Amino acid sequence: MLLFVGLGNPGSRYAGNRHNIGFMALDAIAREHRASPWRRRFQGESADVTIADEKIVLLKPETFMNESGRAVAEAQRFFKIALGDVVVFHDELDLAPAKLRVKVGGGNAGHNGLRSISAQCGNDYKRVRLGIGHPGHKDLVHGYVLNDFGRAELEWVGDLCGACSMHADLLAKGDDNAFQSKVHLRMEACGWAEVKTLREKGEAKGN
Repeated sequence: MLLFVGLGNPGSRYAGNRHNIGFMALDAIAREHRASPWRRRFQGESADVTIADEKIVLLKPETFMNESGRAVAEAQRFFKIALGDVVVFHDELDLAPAKLRVKVGGGNAGHNGLRSISAQCGNDYKRVRLGIGHPGHKDLVHGYVLNDFGRAELEWVGDLCGACSMHADLLAKGDDNAFQSKVHLRMEACGWAEVKTLREKGEAKGN
């Protein structure tokens, strides 16, 4: 059994935030693979799905980002899921928009959701890093991640989440390199080989 976790903040106020792309990716996987209805448990919302013959629990913590680890630890203990079978989808400032990387363990790069999970569960879980780009200065980060994606960004966000769901079978099988490669090729096919932030394009007016 695997545990797929999407990181974000609960409630309509945060639904479109850049910080919530982990929630968006998990929603796309749930739709694509016809997961069970979402229900409240493990201090979050969870659903069950089978992908590539693997039983997977989908979890969106509702503890707010800084306490994500509480929900993940509760679900992990309940199902007795090994830390190596936990996969966390999260926003990544240090990746360009529309890019994706998969890694196991490593630093948390200031991400409070990852820090909380590492503190509660350990550090050697899998991370699916969903690039959102960096605003350019550390003082701008808080407002940037807690602002909604702009209209022009939503296209690549939808395509990236769709690519994650389309190739989730590879992730379920543990073929991380193939998953990463297939998502990359899908994004290229959708025309997102080079995506710059709206700020760089000068299209961020009113956002």
